[in-house]
Amino acid sequence: MAKILTVLYPDPVDGYPPRYARDEIPVISDYPGGQTAPTPRGLDFRPGELVGCVSGELGLRPLLEERGHTLVVTSDKEGPDSVLERELHDAEVVISQPFWPAYLTPDRIRRAPRLKLSITAGIGSDHVDLPSAIEHDITVAEVTYSNSISVSEHAVMQILALVHNYLPAHEWVTARRGWHVADSVSRNYDLEGMDVGVFGAGRIGLAVLRRLKPFEVKLHYNDVHRLPPDLERELGLTWHADARSLAATVDVLSIHAPLHAKTVNLFGDEMLATMKRGSYIVNTARALIVDRDAVVRALERGHLAGYAGDVWYPEPPEEDHPWRSMPHEGMTPHVSGSTLSAQARYAAGVREILECWFDDRPIRQEYLIVEGGRLAGTGARSYTV
Repeated sequence: MAKILTVLYPDPVDGYPPRYARDEIPVISDYPGGQTAPTPRGLDFRPGELVGCVSGELGLRPLLEERGHTLVVTSDKEGPDSVLERELHDAEVVISQPFWPAYLTPDRIRRAPRLKLSITAGIGSDHVDLPSAIEHDITVAEVTYSNSISVSEHAVMQILALVHNYLPAHEWVTARRGWHVADSVSRNYDLEGMDVGVFGAGRIGLAVLRRLKPFEVKLHYNDVHRLPPDLERELGLTWHADARSLAATVDVLSIHAPLHAKTVNLFGDEMLATMKRGSYIVNTARALIVDRDAVVRALERGHLAGYAGDVWYPEPPEEDHPWRSMPHEGMTPHVSGSTLSAQARYAAGVREILECWFDDRPIRQEYLIVEGGRLAGTGARSYTV
């Protein structure tokens, strides 16, 4: 029998379960492009429940214990005495989330000789050292597309919040108990007519472009793979051959590229200086794609008008992380892909992967990142080793 080590974010401060705002969520059975939502053989939770935290357990305990497996669930993942470190040595499966990543470093993988499967509950497996996973023949899978639309909606929300100066205006009528219209509108603009760019036009980036088209903006994008000409015409897209050209052109930049050697700290002092004064950046991809301190400097000197996102490094960030206090920010914890709607899908996807694994059935190709000692499946297209 196997031990499944699951690292999830902590329970709500006010206790578990929370009082839910809605009694149900819409059922999504198909994604854009034809991929179907997860289809496990059963579920032990009601879609719309908070299952992404420790007490939620992704709804996995009944299934795994019925089959005789051991499920360990924790949020304690940092330091040599953490539960993650203590339990990793004999775990066969590790489940983690991009929002509370259990970093599977080369050292941790070396110290986990029984580890055979790493599952990301959601999308984005860059917290797993893929070369080490390949070397040790560990299968890496994620629930592709389960929360792509969730992230795209969050990005559009943050774009609008920055451009319309929503958070400071809200603060005037709540925390400050005032009614200061002039102060609220002094940094408030319309998105209409602006040049808006997407860096990385994969599933999420393309969904952002589609959702922005009705705002009557001029849309731009850069991606390694250029989109089909008919799609460019449909959305009125201008393609840029590199990130520098895109950054220099747009008023708003939304980042949706994967993290790899060529994107780490790509948006540093030099790249940010090429952007228009008064530009905005929204980053719901990975924090390390931008230079942390360069963003702070650009905001403080007024070159950037605003920065928002929900990705940090490390996660969770230290209490004195400068993004908590920099001016004109709209930061959130890493929540964009963990809506209750998304949780229903990624928890179901994790269960589907585990059912396949323990029943010796093939895992969906679109879920696979690494299999058989190599990058594998359609899910690996955004990753390089």
